[in-house]
Amino acid sequence: MIKKIDHIGIAVRSIEDSLKFYVDILQLPLLGIETVESEQVKVAFISAGETKLELLEPMSEKSPVAAFLERRGEGIHHVALGVDSIEERIKDMKEHGIKMIHEQPKPGAGGAQIAFMHPKSTGNVLVELCEKK
Repeated sequence: MIKKIDHIGIAVRSIEDSLKFYVDILQLPLLGIETVESEQVKVAFISAGETKLELLEPMSEKSPVAAFLERRGEGIHHVALGVDSIEERIKDMKEHGIKMIHEQPKPGAGGAQIAFMHPKSTGNVLVELCEKK
């Protein structure tokens, strides 16, 4: 079952520069910064009420976020849906003809298990399933 929008991912070239807007100007609280080796990104989570904003800075040119920035520039990268039992949700999506980028959950930020759906199956929106224990 989908529980909520967990976070909105925003691709940025520099977390440090972007924090000036989100934290200093908008005065949203910074929850933390970490690296996600599996996606080759550094992430910063910012609280925006019940939903978080996740700033994504590529750590290498091979990062999917680096490719996104090259093609589209900075901006909204994905919408993450909080789910129970990510394995069951992946199975459900596949049964409904949704193409998955990740067939199996993989480690994400904050100890979450994640899997992305292919945008060609979701109306050109990159959608992430996100299970937090």
